[in-house]
Amino acid sequence: MRVLSGWRAPDAGQERARLEFLRHLEEHPADGMWRECAAGHITASTAVLDASRSRVLLTLHAKLKAWLQLGGHCEPGDATLAAAALREATEESGIAGLRLLPEPVQLDRHAVPCHPQGSWHLDVQYVAIAPEGARHAVSDESDDLAWFPVSDLPEPTDDVVRSLVRRALAR
Repeated sequence: MRVLSGWRAPDAGQERARLEFLRHLEEHPADGMWRECAAGHITASTAVLDASRSRVLLTLHAKLKAWLQLGGHCEPGDATLAAAALREATEESGIAGLRLLPEPVQLDRHAVPCHPQGSWHLDVQYVAIAPEGARHAVSDESDDLAWFPVSDLPEPTDDVVRSLVRRALAR
């Protein structure tokens, strides 16, 4: 609630998403952060840029078969959304020493098959900068992991990833 209440949305669409995420947390105070909430749950993801900010690290998601940013579900040990985003990015990239920018850059709500009837990820998206010369390692959650020029993202990806990369570069 603190992160979303204090975040300044960059446009009207993001403001609507911010208010929707806050309403979700108000309506689901006990479980709105957790995967078990069938109505939807907060997730945290990260666009990882290289030190020069000319490349972005994307994962070929094992289930969705699309190139996406790194991220996933919040866990009880995550003290903050930023901590969840950094943990997920580190786990999925194998890169130690990622530097997470402190504020989210955008929000995204998307359907997911977390429950038999379907569910929603209310994704709070961050940016991290990899250390110079960082080497990545593919995790069990990915079919592949690769650096791509920020101006030439791979297919298949989606407009959310493109928007996240644009906003990341603006930071």
